[in-house]
Amino acid sequence: MSLSNKEFNVSALIDEKKHLFTSMSDKIWENPELHFEEKYAVSLMEEALLEQGFHVEKNVANLETAIMGSFGNSPTVIAFLGEYDALPFLSQEGGKTEFSPIEEGGSGHGCGHNLLGVGAFAAAVAAKAYVEETNAPFTIRFYGCPAEENGSGKAHMTKHGVFDDVDLAISWHPNYMNTTMNMRTLANYSAVFKFTGKSAHAAASPHLGRSALDAVELMNVGVNYLREHIIQEARVHYAVLHTGGTSPNVVQPYAEVMYLIRAPKKKEVLDIYKRIQKIAQGAALMTETTVEESFEGTASDLIPNSTLANVMQAQLEATKPLQFNEQELEFAEKIFETLDEESKASAYVNLSLEQKNILGDKRLSNLVLPMSPEMMLYGSTDVGDVSWVTPTVQCFTAGLVLGTPLHTWQVVAVGNTSIAHKGMLYAAEIMAKTAIHCMNNPEVIEEAKLELNTRLNGEQYISLIPTE
Repeated sequence: MSLSNKEFNVSALIDEKKHLFTSMSDKIWENPELHFEEKYAVSLMEEALLEQGFHVEKNVANLETAIMGSFGNSPTVIAFLGEYDALPFLSQEGGKTEFSPIEEGGSGHGCGHNLLGVGAFAAAVAAKAYVEETNAPFTIRFYGCPAEENGSGKAHMTKHGVFDDVDLAISWHPNYMNTTMNMRTLANYSAVFKFTGKSAHAAASPHLGRSALDAVELMNVGVNYLREHIIQEARVHYAVLHTGGTSPNVVQPYAEVMYLIRAPKKKEVLDIYKRIQKIAQGAALMTETTVEESFEGTASDLIPNSTLANVMQAQLEATKPLQFNEQELEFAEKIFETLDEESKASAYVNLSLEQKNILGDKRLSNLVLPMSPEMMLYGSTDVGDVSWVTPTVQCFTAGLVLGTPLHTWQVVAVGNTSIAHKGMLYAAEIMAKTAIHCMNNPEVIEEAKLELNTRLNGEQYISLIPTE
């Protein structure tokens, strides 16, 4: 027996359990944990998965903070991907309209992963309920995936074969618009370059010193000159992690810098990385220091899937839109006023005149935007690795104030409010309905697989994670 989304009331089921979902999200928001340290979040997920009748597997892919909940024994597997890692230096009080850290230098959920993980879990709960009610021949899985921001947990999980038997993967991300993510992303690779030199008195015997900090600076200069000679779509970022001390009277014997390299394809990333390695070696040669590397993280480019994107967009267009009350709109207006003019303007760039008129002066969007033509998002996500081995689809839903850049205190300030909760529950409904449509129309899954195979054109998934 199969039921349509209308006959099986996804919205009512999620609404019935909304206090569980919003409470989980708020608890994760209150306990922000960085990459591969999400012990509180994963324990909360384990408890909730067991309570909702999932079989739980911990330490997935040998990652302490990765978890999988599964229901059903069918060989056809539909997976929901969740995240729960936070960002450093983004501590912020919730519900405040000015910068107000809870803890100076503390962490915060500046990308909304407290919402992302629980929203995916809520969708899995709804899809599981559908399978129970209809005896549909599908297995439902929820994957709790660590370290999306730094470390690329899903890349490790994909390399480990965790998604090899998955037939369809679904996820989402908080945003200030509602639409399907019909886009590609950049592949990336991150490594730390550690220079070791020799300390000396910078005045009495500078000739005896070998400055590791000089090596870092020379490396950075070299990479900045390299930018002219790499493909236009590539991005190279760096952060100096260690300067060797705070005294200018000492030749710094140790320094390190982290590099993040992005490009549309993994081969292009590797080509740029090899050139940056040579620059690091050159900097060490010029300063008579030594350099070592340590791997930090990597992500594959995202392979979109039009078959699934069309299904998800249809669910967005058929579902009752978000509703925000006057109090939420007033709060959103105050957050909007904290944004710079460029961010404010960016919120309206892709809107038609009609859409702008519908929104008026409201700073929260309940519009469902038409799915854009396939485009490049100049960022990266470890969902990309999953998309190489199984058809994958994602949506944006509006749990943020219009124009809000991710990785900012404003995201954290909204992240435990009713605005964020509504966006999360709406996303859960869209994801669950997408899964149910595919269960009722299994030919869609086969078509999505065929599309993935066509896009890959025989190219096999290769992880950039070093073997060691």
